[in-house]
Amino acid sequence: MANKLFVGSLAYTATDDDLQQFFAQVGTVVSAKVIIDRETNRSKGFGFVEMSTDDEAKAAVDQLNGKDLNGRPVALSEARPQAPRENRSFGGGGGGGGGNRY
Repeated sequence: MANKLFVGSLAYTATDDDLQQFFAQVGTVVSAKVIIDRETNRSKGFGFVEMSTDDEAKAAVDQLNGKDLNGRPVALSEARPQAPRENRSFGGGGGGGGGNRY
């Protein structure tokens, strides 16, 4: 098992510090991040935690999966590598439309 974990079913009130403290029960937390929506500036309801070793990550899943954090049971799994993003560019320039055509 890799040492980076996906944390799902987070309460929208959960913070990076909440994740850090929750996972510190089972080992050394290297990083803890709740993913925030850019437009609403609210939690998307999931995050990622990196433990210092694979053994600690496995212990976290074994001991904390389904446990309550800020009023909700969390769902833990090994984080998968991020898929490459497609090019979201809409091109440039162009546009304009029309005016009168007499």
